[in-house]
Amino acid sequence: MPGMIVVAVFVVVVFITIMLGVRIVPQGSKYVVQRLGKYHKTLGPGLNILMPYIDSVAYKVTTKDIVMDIPSQEVITRDNAVLIVNAIAYINIVSPEKAVYGVENYVLAIQNLVQTSLRSFVGEMSLDDALSSRDLIKAKLKTAISDDIADWGITLKTVEIQDIKPSETMQKAMEEQAAAERGRRATVTRADGQKAAAILEAEGRFEASKRDAQAKVVLAEAAQRAIQKVTEAIKENELPVVYLLGEKYVEALSSMSVSPNAKVVVLPADIPAAVRGILGGMGK
Repeated sequence: MPGMIVVAVFVVVVFITIMLGVRIVPQGSKYVVQRLGKYHKTLGPGLNILMPYIDSVAYKVTTKDIVMDIPSQEVITRDNAVLIVNAIAYINIVSPEKAVYGVENYVLAIQNLVQTSLRSFVGEMSLDDALSSRDLIKAKLKTAISDDIADWGITLKTVEIQDIKPSETMQKAMEEQAAAERGRRATVTRADGQKAAAILEAEGRFEASKRDAQAKVVLAEAAQRAIQKVTEAIKENELPVVYLLGEKYVEALSSMSVSPNAKVVVLPADIPAAVRGILGGMGK
């Protein structure tokens, strides 16, 4: 029995030793090995042999591309506008030993680095430039961050500006400004229309007055010529003139008598005298 126990213990120890000395690293990962607390080597994918009880796997690092979500933050532009900006970065660890020994937490470090760089770049731009220059911001971010994280054995594949928009207060102010601008344009358009209409109306009145004046001049000239011709025709004979005046007088009285608004009929003060005057003139 004691021999069986010794054999069993020996088998267990051998099994544990083999388990500690053999490491199978999956594809897409790398293991950082320490020997007696000091960095020894990095294990690649596949079967790897370690020194049992001396070597130990301290870190397991993925070699796949890592997607890092950069939290949203408020950024103040050069013209004091407040923007909400967030981004997304794609990184790849090419030297796991540098990533785990070069910085305490490379994920947190890269997030803070991207946020700080975003605040710096966007803060140098105006609101309009920041909203329309995503590619420029992206290029500046990639250039600045790539150099900083290279010392950590990390490569920045790309960084994208996921969202950049004004804050709620800024959006409300921009909407009010746009509404005010539309109202101003509508007022200007309406005023221009009223001005054009007034000018056309004034021009119409001016043209009408001008034509009325021309018509009066024509009528006056026609009346003048008519009077000249009548004067030349009658010369010393007054009877035709008296007859014409009497005829016009009678026509005027007739028009007044048939008018619907006529209340009073006007008659000569002395009809017989007027008739005698006319007849006397005819007798001559």
